[in-house]
Amino acid sequence: MTKFILAKSPVLFAFLFFCALHSHAATIEDTLYINRGNMLAVDSTSIPYFAFNTSSTFNKENKRLIMNAGDIMMLTVINTDTVEHGFDIKGYPNMDTLISMQDTVSLTFTYQNPGAHIFYDPSFSEGYRYMGLAGMIVVKDPTSTASNFYWNMKEHQVAFNEALNQGSSVNWNNYYPDYFTINGKSNPHINNDTNARVIGSVGDTIHIYMVNTGQSLHSIHFHGYHLRIMSSTKFPNHVGRSKDTFPVYSMEAVVLELVPDQPGEYPVHDHNLVAVSGGNIYPNGMFLTLLID
Repeated sequence: MTKFILAKSPVLFAFLFFCALHSHAATIEDTLYINRGNMLAVDSTSIPYFAFNTSSTFNKENKRLIMNAGDIMMLTVINTDTVEHGFDIKGYPNMDTLISMQDTVSLTFTYQNPGAHIFYDPSFSEGYRYMGLAGMIVVKDPTSTASNFYWNMKEHQVAFNEALNQGSSVNWNNYYPDYFTINGKSNPHINNDTNARVIGSVGDTIHIYMVNTGQSLHSIHFHGYHLRIMSSTKFPNHVGRSKDTFPVYSMEAVVLELVPDQPGEYPVHDHNLVAVSGGNIYPNGMFLTLLID
């Protein structure tokens, strides 16, 4: 059975209808599959995991939903698992819904301003969100010509994933992650991700969309450049600030603009150096480089 969740308020419905009448507002149809599988960490450790994917085949990297400001997203979410899951968009009103096993829901939403947002599974006390079911909504300025890169940051404690996968509870006071990833990958593999590794030229305009779908604060430090905050879900009053280190809190999003003023290869890493490790090996965690010619 398919459930339809359109605008849940008359005001939002009227607004969506108004947008649809205007040629500049595209209607985008997309689909997410909720899949269960195992994530291979940087040292090939197998971790029970979930993800929102483009098909019913499990992939540890969550699909991104990309739209322009003013577009209308018509989204279908298919639960391929044998247990109930949920779907919500953080901060978006009246979106939270449950999806029975092997069932489907259809949802509609829109954003009027560029930025980044998080969709996720809030069920099981957000245990499924911690285990992977959290992705990024990218809302672009339709007039922008910037190059775009995407970082979905997360950390993982193997014993917690194994316990939650069996339906058990965990004590978050004893949370000491073993692995740290961007788009499901750690160093050195993350540098092969063309959606994550920033490659450009002096004078380019580059936008980096960052979401933290893990449990821990990640303070991302850039060598070589200062970047400007374009949007921040936690600190909107920080927009316009230029610096080289950006704290991204759990379940928050930050969008940065980089205009390189010098060529070179410069590292980017979490200022919490534990997060630069993976399986106790340094630097097999949140570490990648910018490559500017």
